[in-house]
Amino acid sequence: MSDRSQILRRLGEQVEWDVLVIGGGATGLGAAVEAASRGYRTALIERADFAKGTSSRSTKLVHGGVRYLEQMNITLVIDALRERGLMLENAPHIVHDLSFVVPIFGLFDLPYYGLGLKVYEWLSGRLSLGPSRMLSPSETLVMLPGVRSEGLRGGVLYHDGQFDDARYAITLMRTFEELGGTAINYVQATGLIEHNGKTVGVHARDLETDTPFDLRAKAVLNATGVFTEQVLAMDGNRETLLSVSQGSHFVLPPSFLPTSNAMMIPKTSDGRVLFAIPWHGATVVGTTDEAVERASPEPHAMASERSFLMEHIGRYLGQRPRPDQVLSMWSGLRPLVRKGGGATSKLSRDHTILVRPSGLVTVTGGKWTTYRRMGEDAIDRAAEVGKLRKEPSRTRSLRLHGWTREPAAVESDRVYGSDLPRLERLSLEDPRMDELIHPRLPYRMREAVWAARHEMARTVEDVLARRTRALFLDARAAIEAAPRVAEVLARELGRTEQWKTRDLEAFASVARGYVYEGE
Repeated sequence: MSDRSQILRRLGEQVEWDVLVIGGGATGLGAAVEAASRGYRTALIERADFAKGTSSRSTKLVHGGVRYLEQMNITLVIDALRERGLMLENAPHIVHDLSFVVPIFGLFDLPYYGLGLKVYEWLSGRLSLGPSRMLSPSETLVMLPGVRSEGLRGGVLYHDGQFDDARYAITLMRTFEELGGTAINYVQATGLIEHNGKTVGVHARDLETDTPFDLRAKAVLNATGVFTEQVLAMDGNRETLLSVSQGSHFVLPPSFLPTSNAMMIPKTSDGRVLFAIPWHGATVVGTTDEAVERASPEPHAMASERSFLMEHIGRYLGQRPRPDQVLSMWSGLRPLVRKGGGATSKLSRDHTILVRPSGLVTVTGGKWTTYRRMGEDAIDRAAEVGKLRKEPSRTRSLRLHGWTREPAAVESDRVYGSDLPRLERLSLEDPRMDELIHPRLPYRMREAVWAARHEMARTVEDVLARRTRALFLDARAAIEAAPRVAEVLARELGRTEQWKTRDLEAFASVARGYVYEGE
């Protein structure tokens, strides 16, 4: 792994890249891996941290999308189920099978959802994660202890995938580098370089040093998610392409769902899908679906979303949480491509690729599970625009960094895959590295060191939000752990006391938005 100065030097020394990707979320990283795996000289820049936005704030599911099946978007479901299977094969240390139970309360819902989820299973073909089956009321209560029993008519068991989204993104970044690509965070695209009406590169700025520089490329790919229109505006486009939808989540103690199974409510009273999912020793409940006027780097749950989650947790999990039992509260934004009007929940999750007259390629829409397919399609177009040699996609069977079939027993260790022995060695070299960063969190001090040395973590937030998932699991504990993490980062990165003070203030400002104080 190169240090930041070496990466910046490499960016400056390359006269022209084959592909330059703007955006370090799932789509951008997937496209970068796709391009580098074909042998194209590829660079990626991200103005914040990798997966800072939508890509670290999902419901942690790798799935075909049961609700898209109900909407009869069969093509999307089939594509997503195939990609779900590929993700499980290519990153088994991060993606795993999860059993879901749908509790059924309606008279005719048991055969309806039983058949629907059997079709969902059939559509996955040889990449199926397991058979679905109908459950009796007593079986449902055993698999979902604590679920509301009043009016319960049974349940349906089915299988889908689960993952750690931010850790998967970091794994893509490491894979990209191993393929010869060059990625950097905290570098912003400030404008496009044009020559004879064609996009030939990007004006960029290193946000750590406030230093401008230019990057030239045969093909420039805009993969900036909910901020897609900002980059398109640099090319003179003023049309509205996206509707932005917000999904919010609560994280609760495991006592709210004391089982290894997940729960899915396919249709709440107002037509939404609700999940309660075990994740890293906690219970994630979500998601909402609310239209928002504009994208924000740090979206916050609206009062209506908080009320919705509180009401439905009480309704289906049998107890309404106290404010201190909401360990973390976070929101993500979905870039939905406008195709007619209607509610954001009805808009398609298909991806869209646009090529501007200047040659700027944009990929947007889609969902985490289809990131690889989005990258493949986007690089096909970018190769055409840049007149690159034609190469087939190689990512369907590309094992990602850390690949192993022997996962660790503890989920917070499992995400490191084959890197885990090297990570554990840090504790042997310095016993202090084996200390927990906080008593209520599963992470150790060595993970902050590893993040700085090998995963391009530059701030306390990078470590506590995305290299570990501390902020998403217990916001109050993450705030309390921040000073110790800042000490480690300052030592590893050669930072000053003034930097520590500023970075802790910046982290506290962000982290307070994850703390639920009640209504």
